[in-house]
This record gives sequence, C-alpha cells and structure tokens, in this order.
Amino acid sequence: MSKSPLTNAIIITFLLFFATLTVGWVGTTHNPAIGENLMELFEKEVAGQINVNKPIDMCVKLFINNFEVCILLFLGGASFGILTIFIMSLNGIVIGAIMEIIHTDHSWTFIAAALLPHGIFEIPAFILAGALGILLAQSLTAEWYGGADTSAEAQKLARIFLLYVLPLVVVAACVEAFITPIIIQLVA
Repeated sequence: MSKSPLTNAIIITFLLFFATLTVGWVGTTHNPAIGENLMELFEKEVAGQINVNKPIDMCVKLFINNFEVCILLFLGGASFGILTIFIMSLNGIVIGAIMEIIHTDHSWTFIAAALLPHGIFEIPAFILAGALGILLAQSLTAEWYGGADTSAEAQKLARIFLLYVLPLVVVAACVEAFITPIIIQLVA
C-alpha cells in the first residue's frame, strides 16, 4: 500500500464500497425479493422526498441528502469507524441491488446513463468522506493509546472534507438534477 494514510483509507473505503455493491447485486440476482425490498425502502426514504418535476428543487434535495450522508460518513469515524463502515456498506448494497432490479427491465447502457454522469462525482465524494471517517477513527484510537491529538487531526480532516467532498457533492447534485435526466432520455 501507499505511504499516505489518506491514500490507504481511500483504497480501503473503495474496496469496501465495491465489495458491498457486488454483494447487493449478486444477492438480488439470487433473491430478487431482497432487491425489491431495498428498492421500496430507497423510494420511500430517498427518492420519494425528491420532486423530479422541478430540477432546482431536485438539485437542492439531492445535495442535502448526499451532504448528510457524507457528513455521517466522516463523523461516523467518532464511533471508531463503526458508523462509517455501516453507512458505506449500506450504500454499496442498496446501489448494487437497485442496479440489478433496474437491469431486469433496462439495458446496461441505460444503467450507465442513469448512474455515471453524476456518479463520477458522487461516488468519489462518498469514498473520500468515508476515508476521512476511517482516518478520524484511527486518530481516535491513537489518542486512546496516547499517540495522537484527535482534535488537531479532526480539523485537518474537516478542511479536506470542505475542500474536496463539499464541491463534489454540489457538482453531483447539479449534474443529477439537470444533466442525468437528459442523458437517460437519450438512451431510453
């Protein structure tokens, strides 16, 4: 692995996300009821709260939802990473399951059109926020054993969060609200 703690945490978070995405996808392939239940939950808790008729409202709601997730991924590090790992895993499983459910009615091209335009910003934001949460957990553990100042480390990590995660979430919300629907219509 790299010598950079942030790079290592990003790799770990990336692997966790894609492993759980695969679990959601494969699990839904073998038992579609799992995916259907996750799709219903997603529609009720997330998609149902977003007005798709007004792109500006959609953009704001998407930003708020995804920013809240990123904050929980980062601050979840204060639970020694348990909350960070849980949220990252849950997101991976849900996305994998939804991909498989949608794939039953649509092509992989359609799924790519629905995910990639905003996903190239949103997924890195989630992964980076999760990595920052893991680093916060590591700092907390090190301080527990007398080897770190978690307060100083948290300030440094928060700066990275604001400089990189926040802009990625803003761009992802704008792309998802204004561009992704157009691309979906082109391939539908």
